[in-house]
Amino acid sequence: MIKSKLTSKSQTTIPQPVRLALGLEPGDEVVYEIEEGRVVVRKAGAAAVDDPFATFDEWSGAADRAAYGDL
Repeated sequence: MIKSKLTSKSQTTIPQPVRLALGLEPGDEVVYEIEEGRVVVRKAGAAAVDDPFATFDEWSGAADRAAYGDL
């Protein structure tokens, strides 16, 4: 079992074994999920990209970037 202590400001340090297991680095965000009396901590996913075409793989070729890159 891995433990950490809560400060008077309700803060804690994520222990090194947990940081290593999740691949956490300074500046990363974590997500907390409460499931049946337990808390699951995981690394937050990448921020959403403000590009409506980012999900279309068929438009990700070099020719497409050259043709539409300045739009």
